[in-house]
Amino acid sequence: MLLYNSLHGKKEEFQPLRDDHARLYVCGITAYDYCHIGHARSAVVFDVLVRYLRYKGWKVTFVRNFTDIDDKIINRAAAEGIGSSEVAEKYIAAFYEDMDRLGILRADFEPRATEHIPGMISLSESLISKGYAYATDQGDVYFRVRAFEGYGRLSGRNIEELRSGARVEPGESKEDPLDFALWKAAKPGEPSWPSPWGQGRPGWHLECSVMSEHLLGLPLDIHGGGQDLTFPHHENEMAQSMAATGGEFARFWVHNGFVQVNSEKMSKSLGNFVTIRDILAKFQPEVLRFFLLSKHYRSPLDFTYQSMEEAEKALHRIYQTMALLREHAQGSKWSNAALASELETELATLEAEWTRSMEDDLNTAGALGHVFGVVRMANRMLENKGLRKSSGGRDMGARILRDLQNWGQATGLFQDEPEQWLAWLKQTRIQRKELDVAQVEELLAARLEARLAKDFQKADALRGQLTEMGVEVRDTPGGQVWDVT
Repeated sequence: MLLYNSLHGKKEEFQPLRDDHARLYVCGITAYDYCHIGHARSAVVFDVLVRYLRYKGWKVTFVRNFTDIDDKIINRAAAEGIGSSEVAEKYIAAFYEDMDRLGILRADFEPRATEHIPGMISLSESLISKGYAYATDQGDVYFRVRAFEGYGRLSGRNIEELRSGARVEPGESKEDPLDFALWKAAKPGEPSWPSPWGQGRPGWHLECSVMSEHLLGLPLDIHGGGQDLTFPHHENEMAQSMAATGGEFARFWVHNGFVQVNSEKMSKSLGNFVTIRDILAKFQPEVLRFFLLSKHYRSPLDFTYQSMEEAEKALHRIYQTMALLREHAQGSKWSNAALASELETELATLEAEWTRSMEDDLNTAGALGHVFGVVRMANRMLENKGLRKSSGGRDMGARILRDLQNWGQATGLFQDEPEQWLAWLKQTRIQRKELDVAQVEELLAARLEARLAKDFQKADALRGQLTEMGVEVRDTPGGQVWDVT
């Protein structure tokens, strides 16, 4: 399996370091607000990575942390007039609600920064003793960036260029503007913990180094997160951990790409800040998941509600095919042996290509393309008159369903009962379009009456009226069936 390693800027073959056991650490949220579309993308990408590694048969230990003490949390607590711990608890609970709806697997360990304060103090002491860090008279502890050879190699930053843009904030007493905080002296009213340097709290970068080593051991097989974390967060993590241990911190660094909203950077100031909850108020959670996987995880992704509608239509097509396969094809056999052989060869190729896409740096966009190849093939099969029950035939419908369900397990898609999902979507679209169901039923009854009277011109006109309303009508042996487009 190939994964793009940000440390070396290229795809490399991934194999767990020990005993087919992949140890994966992903940076989680800072718990001060509701999760947005960027959080959703990172969560879905690494959820699929974990699922696929397990699909391959490897054991995976997955750690995702919560930052539950930070300047942003403290500021939100002050604004809301509550404690920092209450803010963190509120938004961690909201995170679980959102992620559960998106089908995100719980991590094996989900540590919080405040649970590992002693370890952070110990790491800071170790770095001071080795000359990589220093304490100030004010009770702060800083990491000496220039003391660590190779700083900037993860993010590709030049240290002199970084120096020109760095500055010392008022009240800081750094030796060098590049140095970053390991420990911050307490300010009045802030949460704090006792340390050798006085009351204080950890800097943001420190927590992941401590928690990852404690829970997984070093080196990590994979360290992941959003592209925005590459610098300074991951760069600083790598520097402090390698300085303390003298060894490698993580073998693979995996970063998902940025998300824009309507081709602009998402920000509250631009009024385009889109939360997961905003999206799920309008769309089924699996539609969002499907949309996020429709582009390669390292590519930029532009979120629009129109693109969500397109994802919904694509997912609808897959579930509709699955429902038809269950209804018509499962248990049926191909009596047309030549056609069956041709389709088996085509299906085997698509199965191999799906795997090849997933093995090539988790290319879910390519893999979904092969899913649609299978869907097209299934529809050809369903439309072919050669499908008859025959003891000597081949059960292609069951095999296609099995593929879709297995691939869905590896990606977190196609796990609902098709009929249930389609019924849910129909009801959602009725509400979204504010359709008058009674009016639809009246038009359908009038159309049926016209057809029975062989007034096909009127029947077609009524179908056109329904189409303008966003209603699709299909004539089946069991009668008229309608859906909402």
